[in-house]
Amino acid sequence: MGLNSTPAGERVHIGFFGRRNAGKSSLVNAFTDQSLSIVSDVKGTTTDPVFKAMELLPLGPVMIIDTPGLDDEGELGNLRIKKCMEIVRKVDIAILVIDCGEGLSEEDLKIYTMLEERNIPTIIVMNKSDKYPDFKQLRSDKIHVPAKNILYVSALNGVGINELRDRVAECMPEPEKERDLLPDFLKPGDTVILVIPIDESAPKGRIILPQQQVLRALLEKGITAISCQDTELESAIGKLKKAPDLVITDSQVFEKVNEILKGSIRLTSFSILMAKYKGDFEWQLKGASAIDGLNDGDKILIAEGCTHKRQCQDIGTVKIPKWLEEYTGKKFDYEFCSGVEFADEDVLPSYKLVIHCGGCMLNEREMKYRVDLCREKGVPVTNYGMLIAKIKGILDIVT
Repeated sequence: MGLNSTPAGERVHIGFFGRRNAGKSSLVNAFTDQSLSIVSDVKGTTTDPVFKAMELLPLGPVMIIDTPGLDDEGELGNLRIKKCMEIVRKVDIAILVIDCGEGLSEEDLKIYTMLEERNIPTIIVMNKSDKYPDFKQLRSDKIHVPAKNILYVSALNGVGINELRDRVAECMPEPEKERDLLPDFLKPGDTVILVIPIDESAPKGRIILPQQQVLRALLEKGITAISCQDTELESAIGKLKKAPDLVITDSQVFEKVNEILKGSIRLTSFSILMAKYKGDFEWQLKGASAIDGLNDGDKILIAEGCTHKRQCQDIGTVKIPKWLEEYTGKKFDYEFCSGVEFADEDVLPSYKLVIHCGGCMLNEREMKYRVDLCREKGVPVTNYGMLIAKIKGILDIVT
């Protein structure tokens, strides 16, 4: 991914939901003016969520998601519905597609209620209006949607598609506050050193997404960024006429970097910055202290937002369990999840701690859902950087 590309986690997620054969895939193709989804008259043609990152005027960078029918049947159908429910957690705008010929069903009402409970802006699209010209109005006192958010379209002949795009653009969520990936004290003209180890777990030919995002944010703010490995940090600092205003490091080398800086230069990590940017920083900071109360055999969930290939010294499955057990002197029962998967609401309380990655591949809504769910269930949650800083005895220094 280049520095000019918008990461998936920074795109507005637009999900198309509805029953099987309501015309979701046809509508997605018409909405994007591309053949993104396979279209068929056979119910259940879309068997898995289909993701497409694209630039869509006047919306800008978006992630379009076509989903399986939420009225799917059988054991396999239930698995598809579960996957679809995982998508609901991350969408910023929902489009509920209803077949004009079928009208509003109990399944549609359940879908709408679920979206409403999650405060997701929703547009109801009455599709196939060309086939049913006499269907004039959606009648239901159970659907509390503004009239302008109920549209009558035909994915087949393109009627109402431009109006749908306009309505989606108007539903674009306004951020509650301007988010800044960088610490508040940094200002134009400052100097920051980025410590980026290149080891066996580093992806070949590129640097990972949080490092790219931090570098881009520094450049946009007019801050001088110097990159080096941990083995070159001391030399890099020595070449500067003035000490850097901040050092941002990969959390895995926290201990070594802290020894070099000796408390004379401010220090943080890429994953700690991500907690500030996407999650609940204070709640995750509090969660790091929960490791002092863990007991032998406690269940711990280690969650990652991406699905990269695990390396032999993978941080989530190898290094963190090792460091955690060295610090506590105890053995734990670990479970792991990645990508869109996360613990079900009824299973989450069985964990004594959730340790999450920085969430660079997750959008803000999904990351907040996970943190808020842990808070609701009374389960401490922290992230990689905070946990490592706690284990290395420098949590107060880096946060």
